[in-house]
Amino acid sequence: MTARPQAPVLDAGRTRGPRAASALLLTVASVLGLAMFCWPLVASVLPRSSGQSAPWLVLVLLPVLLVLVLAQLGSDGLDARSLAMLGVLCAVNAALRLVSAGAGGIELVFFLLVLAGYVFGPTFGFLLGALSLFASALLTAGVGPWLPFQMFAAGWIGLGAGALGNLLAGRVRPRGRRELAALAVYAVVVAYVFGALMNLWFWPFALGGDTRISYVPGGGLAENLRRFVTFTLVTSLPWDTVRAVTNVVAVVVLGRPVLGTLRRARRRGSFG
Repeated sequence: MTARPQAPVLDAGRTRGPRAASALLLTVASVLGLAMFCWPLVASVLPRSSGQSAPWLVLVLLPVLLVLVLAQLGSDGLDARSLAMLGVLCAVNAALRLVSAGAGGIELVFFLLVLAGYVFGPTFGFLLGALSLFASALLTAGVGPWLPFQMFAAGWIGLGAGALGNLLAGRVRPRGRRELAALAVYAVVVAYVFGALMNLWFWPFALGGDTRISYVPGGGLAENLRRFVTFTLVTSLPWDTVRAVTNVVAVVVLGRPVLGTLRRARRRGSFG
C-alpha cells in the first residue's frame, strides 16, 4: 500500500493563513450558493423570472474563483506548473463537453473532473469544476442564467472528489480495485446530484402553478420537497441515469491510466 503523494511542506506558518482563508472563503461562497439553489424549499416568495438569481451568483462566484487562485499562489499551493496544469485540464474538460454536448445524458466532462479533483485536492477540484463549465459555456455559446448554477454544482463535484481523495489517502492501493470502486460510486452519486441541483434552480419557473408537481410559493417544506422529487423523477431520471452510466464506464475503462498520468503530474508540481 502506497501513501498518496503530498505537496511539499515549505513553511507551515506562512502557508496556514492563506489556506485557512481559502477554506473560509470557499465555505462562505458554498453556503451562499446552496442558499440560492434551495430557496424554493424554504422561502415564501413568488418566482418572477428564471434568471433573477443568476446575476447575484455571478457576483459571488467569479471573485471567489479569482481570490482562490491568488490565495493558492500566495500559499505555494499552486506553482506556475500547477497553474498551467489547471488551465490544460480546464481546456480538455471544455473540449470533452463540446464533443459529448450532453446528448441523451452522455457527458464526458465529469469523469475527468472527478479523477483530477481526487488526485489534486478539494480546492483544485472546485476551481477545475467551476472554470471548466465556464470555459465550455464560452465555447458552446451556452452562457445563460443557468451558468453560475452549473459552475457551482461542478465545483462542488470537484471539491467532493478532493475530499474523497484525502479520506482514502493511505487506505487504498493507488489504482487498485477498491480505489476505482470508490471513484465509480462517487461518479454515480454526483451524476444524480448534479441533475437534481440543476432541476432545483429552474423548477419554480418551469411549469406554472397548475400541476401536481409545480412549485407552491409559501408551501410547506414537505409538500414542496415531495413535488420536487416527483418532478425530478418524471423529467430527468433517464437523463441522469445515462450520465451515471457514462461516468462509471469512463472511470472503469480509463481510470487507471488517467490516475497514473495525473499523479505523475502532481509529483512534478505543487498543489494545495
